[in-house]
Amino acid sequence: MSEHERRLPVIRGRVTCTQNKAVPVERCGLCVHSSRVVIGGRELPSPARAYCSLCRDAPDIDMSKVEAILCDDHTGEGFRSIANIIS
Repeated sequence: MSEHERRLPVIRGRVTCTQNKAVPVERCGLCVHSSRVVIGGRELPSPARAYCSLCRDAPDIDMSKVEAILCDDHTGEGFRSIANIIS
């Protein structure tokens, strides 16, 4: 985890990405701020970042198994879809 990332735990399938808003963890798989996901204690590239940076070849990640999200949103913007960037 870098100093620019926050580790957000997944609680009952939701992640609190802004102060007062919890979103379904599935949204993190499509968010530009989601840099990595944690499954079984291992950090893996988030589907959004992997799709964008690795020749658009996203790993098959079961978001229901994600324990935490490493998020680099330091402005409090919250969810922003990767679709706006890759389209």
